[in-house]
Amino acid sequence: MSTENSSQDRLEPIATRVFQPNDELYKVVDFLNKNLKHKRLMFGLTKDKDKNVMVITIYEI
Repeated sequence: MSTENSSQDRLEPIATRVFQPNDELYKVVDFLNKNLKHKRLMFGLTKDKDKNVMVITIYEI
């Protein structure tokens, strides 16, 4: 396995957006991932407990 390929395999974020915590955001991210996979997009959701926010990140795959 080449280390050259591993750096190319990393997902690079193309956009992020911060939201107030909401349990429905997980459903939105799941919906987007299922329906936009063919467009080579992936969505991630993280929860920052320290700042009490959720962050959606868009990646191009």
